[in-house]
Amino acid sequence: MLDLVQRQTQLLQRKDELLQRLQDIETELDAHQSKDWAELATERESDEVLEGMGVSGKLELAMIEAALQRISAGNYGFCAACGEEISEKRLDVLPYTPVCKDCAARNAEHK
Repeated sequence: MLDLVQRQTQLLQRKDELLQRLQDIETELDAHQSKDWAELATERESDEVLEGMGVSGKLELAMIEAALQRISAGNYGFCAACGEEISEKRLDVLPYTPVCKDCAARNAEHK
């Protein structure tokens, strides 16, 4: 398993990437100032896509922040629902996940 320093580094790198992406999205949204109706409609459609990307980026950023707090608290890598250890494979794919695969599946069934 990756040690906590490596996981923390991975999470911090992803956090930096997301912050840059969110800044780029904000800049792009602010740049649209067309007065042509056809262009304005196209820009609005693009803005909706960018806003959606921003929302998902902010959600991932919040999950990364929570994972970094779990590292600081000493409970990173353990399921917040059942307390079992989260598999290394799952953490490799979702390093910010707070729950194990079984609990995630149970949560998905109840939605």
